[in-house]
Amino acid sequence: MIPVSKPFLPPTGEYDTYLDGIWQRQWLTNMGPLASDLELKLKAYLAVKHLLFVTNGTVALQMAIKALHLRGEIITTPFSFVATSSSIVWEGCKPVFVDIDASSLNIDANKIEAAITPATSAILATHVYGNPCDVETIEKIAQKHHLKVIYDAAHAFGVQVNGRSVFEYGDISTCSLHATKLYHSGEGGLIITKDPALLKKLAYIRNFGFDGPEAFAELGINGKNSEFHAAMGLANMKYLPAIHTKRKLLTERYQNLLQHAKAFTPQWNKEATMNYAYYPIVFETEELLLRIIERLKSNEIFARRYFYPSLANTLPYIEQTAMPITEDIAKRVLCLPLYFDLSIEEVDLICRLILRTQNNNE
Repeated sequence: MIPVSKPFLPPTGEYDTYLDGIWQRQWLTNMGPLASDLELKLKAYLAVKHLLFVTNGTVALQMAIKALHLRGEIITTPFSFVATSSSIVWEGCKPVFVDIDASSLNIDANKIEAAITPATSAILATHVYGNPCDVETIEKIAQKHHLKVIYDAAHAFGVQVNGRSVFEYGDISTCSLHATKLYHSGEGGLIITKDPALLKKLAYIRNFGFDGPEAFAELGINGKNSEFHAAMGLANMKYLPAIHTKRKLLTERYQNLLQHAKAFTPQWNKEATMNYAYYPIVFETEELLLRIIERLKSNEIFARRYFYPSLANTLPYIEQTAMPITEDIAKRVLCLPLYFDLSIEEVDLICRLILRTQNNNE
């Protein structure tokens, strides 16, 4: 069986070494030494000024909205994981959707200004599949209209734009370290900002708002992560170069073998590096996509319709909005299997099945 994703796991002995230390210290959570060490190492690896290790990527989004005191409307994309929109609603704000660019699959920055109203407080954009948004245009719009910017960079670990981390753009960027991501801590997330005052506020929010054992500085939640998750993150860090190399090799194999497929892959930001987090492909028709899915399933291969359907006309707790480009792309996009243990031979098999299905019209 070939799943769409499989978590990378370090050798058990290396993880056990961290566990031995946890048992000796009996410090399991509340930002222990491993969690603190992971923050420092990730800050250096990613070349960012400030970073917090938190419970997960969804909590990171919720913390970001709370820390920026956002109210009213937040402009966002309908082509993302549900947490992008649900976090906005959870924090008492209204998501206002802007359709995507048909080539990059990111929010169409040229359509954002038309959606701005007196109630707009921020833009929350997703770097879809790790592909950076048009960050320069979004920054100009935000400055012109005095808006805050949050980037849902759940997929964008390690990506750089114009020679610097994609996490350095916007007021706050968030990232997921979920087990399905190319780099993970089992469960986890990151929240990144350039503003030291905002970092301090976020640190308070992460720990119930505590400012010492008997005082409070902020309204807070429990956004901390455990030593066990930090241990997984630390154990995985040394393998990042190998993970990147293998994913790049598999991606290039897909690209070479599927160059005549009746489909296209998203146009990557020309100023950005690639992290090979996903291999999305957009087929000519939904009918072809569905036939390919069934052909793959019959061979115990499981791809994923990611993201499907469009959030703008699916979620029961928001006003339904027509987003024609998103709706069209969402029906035709498929993420193919991509993970460290996937073999070249398995990629070859997947590609053969796709090409045979489209060519034989089976």
